[in-house]
Formats: sequence, C-alpha cells, structure tokens
Amino acid sequence: MISISLGPLALPVGPLLLLAIVWLAAWLATRIAAAVQPSSVPSEPHATPKGSPQVSADRSAGERHRIGNTVFHAAWIGLACARIGHVAGATDLYLAQPLSLLDLRDGGWSAPAGWAGAVAWLAWCGWRHPAGRRPWAVAGLSALLLWGAGQWWITRSLPAGLPPLHLLALEDGRETPLPQIGAGQPRVVNLWASWCGPCRQEMPLLAQAQQREAQVRFLFVNQGESSSAVQAYLAHEGFALRDVWRDPTAALGPAVGSRGLPTTLFYDAQGRLVGRHFGVLNGPALELRLRELRAAAR
Repeated sequence: MISISLGPLALPVGPLLLLAIVWLAAWLATRIAAAVQPSSVPSEPHATPKGSPQVSADRSAGERHRIGNTVFHAAWIGLACARIGHVAGATDLYLAQPLSLLDLRDGGWSAPAGWAGAVAWLAWCGWRHPAGRRPWAVAGLSALLLWGAGQWWITRSLPAGLPPLHLLALEDGRETPLPQIGAGQPRVVNLWASWCGPCRQEMPLLAQAQQREAQVRFLFVNQGESSSAVQAYLAHEGFALRDVWRDPTAALGPAVGSRGLPTTLFYDAQGRLVGRHFGVLNGPALELRLRELRAAAR
C-alpha cells in the first residue's frame, strides 16, 4: 500500500507508519522508565530537597518525560541523517537544483543513514545516563523491528508486476492490457488527473523527461476522466505527450495500493516494480529513478 484516504485527503503510508512507530517507542521508553525506582532514573545534578515526597515524585515524572523526549530527539536526528545520506549519494543532482534540497516531498531518504544516526544518539545518551540504557535500548530495538515489519507489509501488499488491467489509448480508443504496453522496456507509469493540482505541477517535468529519454518508456494513465476532458487539458497546457492512456473506472490506483494522485511507478524491462512515489516528483528524485532503470537495462 502506497497511500490511504482519509476523507478528501490522501496521505502516504510510509510517513504515517514512521510517526506511529516513533510515538509508540517513546511511550514504551517512558513506561519502562516508570518501572525503575526513582533513585535509579537518570537525574539532574542538583539534589532533591529532603522530606519532600511531592518534589521527589515530580522530579521522577520529569525524568520519565525526558526519557520519552529523547526518543523523539533521536527520530529527528535520524531524519536529518537520512536526508543527508541520500543527498550525499546524489550531490551532482541536488547541487544543480539547490532548492530541491528543501523539497522533502521527493522521498529522498537513506534508511541506513537514518537508523545509524538515531542509534548513535541513543547510544550516546545511554553512555551519559546508564540508568536510561534499558528504556532506550528496548525502544530503539522495538522501533527497528516494527519499521522492518511495516516495510515488509507495504512491499507484500503491492503487486510485483503491472496489474493486468485494460487501458484505452487517448488518440484512438483502442483497448490494450497494461502489461503489453511497452513490454520489454523499462517503464514509468504516472497516474494523474487534470483536476489534481500536484499532477499539474509535476507534468512539465515528466513531459520533458519523456522527450529526452530513449531507453525508458513513459505511460501517462489518466484516472477516471473522459477523452474530451483529457484532450482539452493537454491542448490548453501545450503538452505534446506520447502514450497517454485512459483508465475510465480509475481501477489502477487501488490495484497498485494507492488511493491518491499523483502516483508514479517504476518498472524494469521485465515488468517488475522497482520503485514507487506518491506525490510530486522533483528533478533529482526522477533522475535518480531513471538512472536505476537505465543501469538495470544494460
């Protein structure tokens, strides 16, 4: 599953999963810390006033809160490291478009770098406060296992190849099974609609890529609109696109696990799904995916 619908909104599953895991890990660390004797919980250097049970209880509650916050801090540090790790692997693309460094919608994250940063932060905190090692270790290990299970579930929920749906060619209305369109070539399948603002935003980028790419075939699959509406939009915007197809019942999105637009899928020459993106693509994100497809085609 790539995205889910919440009323009129479509949200990506990955960030929602990460948010839930971080919140759960922080709650778990706090609960484990609550089972520790107040004297064993890492505390500030100043002394607790003697004979003040309420002050001692407040101090203990504050420390448990701090242990939970440390997990959130680790998550922020992990995200920063994940972004830096991704950009470091494609510096030429991001330096050519510096503003894209701030465009977090491109899905540019390095999971190994992110987890390394988060684990390093928790390890450093554990070294400074030995009594917090158990809560942070359990929280970190639980988060890692849940993330792995979540990624496995997302991958298993997606079809490995192109769904056997029939699409209609915009120019002549002929009906063709999706797996047969461009068979034997790497393919980029873009699900879009003219009423979708993010789709309109990324369309010029995809149109330019189609014009210059010789090895990769781009399929623009309109979701649920009439032929006249699609043609009117393309003519108004001046797009000379090839391989524009209609999915009249908008069945392709649910078939690939996405309830929102735009959704872009990347398939190798054997028709296997090798990448997916929900939301607006930017130049570096698209070029990275195309590099992978070109390399696999050699």
